Amino acid sequence: MARSTTTTTVWAAVTGNLLVAITKIVAATFSGSSAMVSEAFHSFVDTGNEALLLYGMRRSRRRPDAEHPFGYGRELYFWSFIVALLLFGLGCVASVVEGINHIRQPHPVEHPLVVYIVLSLTLLFEGSSWLIALRGFQPSVDNDGYFAAIRKSKDPPQFVVLLEDTAALIGIAIAFVGTWASVHWHEPRIDGIASIAIGLLLGAVAGLLAHESKGLLIGERADLKLQEKVFAIARATAGVVCPNGLLSVQLAPDQVVVGLSVKFEEQLTAPEIEKIVVEMEKKIRQAYPQVFVLYVKPQSPDAFAAAMSRIGGESFRGFNARTTVPRLEVGGTVKEQGVDGDTPELIARKGT
Repeated sequence: MARSTTTTTVWAAVTGNLLVAITKIVAATFSGSSAMVSEAFHSFVDTGNEALLLYGMRRSRRRPDAEHPFGYGRELYFWSFIVALLLFGLGCVASVVEGINHIRQPHPVEHPLVVYIVLSLTLLFEGSSWLIALRGFQPSVDNDGYFAAIRKSKDPPQFVVLLEDTAALIGIAIAFVGTWASVHWHEPRIDGIASIAIGLLLGAVAGLLAHESKGLLIGERADLKLQEKVFAIARATAGVVCPNGLLSVQLAPDQVVVGLSVKFEEQLTAPEIEKIVVEMEKKIRQAYPQVFVLYVKPQSPDAFAAAMSRIGGESFRGFNARTTVPRLEVGGTVKEQGVDGDTPELIARKGT
């Protein structure tokens, strides 16, 4: 997804959440609703979170320098992780504490009509932001569904805004039900229970965001389709006997580092190999401009297998690989190149 689209989504969320937060805090002041206080916490935290995302997006665009030769792309992943921590620390904990206090010292909801009006307006603001976030994320969704798309995404602002807005809509429903039930049954403690439920919802979303952002922050591989395409281009290049394996890491949503081990024809000279690598890199960048850095290492399959055995890692070797790579033993498990129809990456089997 283009960064401009993601930026539009985040700005829309900031605007919507700020309006919602102001509206909720006014309603909470007039009504004394614990659930409404929790919702106000939620919206103010969301506003601050999205401001941090915008800050991280701007910082991640800085040019590489001597101290950071690959640039600052991972700043976006760092700030996305901070957003998850803030959502838990400020949103989840504050809402649960507010709910517990309201249960221990209950007081009835005043002016419930104000709460219902504010929640209706909030639904309008949040719903608009949610629709923008949903439309922005939909191009990333395939037949596996939204959750799988979130797991595969390399662009945190896409799913952070969508998940926060989804949690906000669910929180509005909880606040509405909690306020209605508290007034209808004259039981103010229900309002506190609703506040706790909103806090637990925020905690669940924060946990998911933290898990996904942490994976990107410490270095996730690139998308499998990108790896397969790079592998296929290398395999089809004249002068290449076979690509041995590929290692990749995602630096930013639009920046990928790829290391490719390749066996070239033995009669080729160093200048000829250099020309082949230049042509290979040109084709790869035409297909995937986000390949920020490409390293191609001339290497025999035996040398590559020994290197992978030394580091105990696994490389991508393509779907339907046709070239056999010598087996290597790692920790008593024999790993070898897949054949037509096998699943991607290394295939592990016990035994000899």
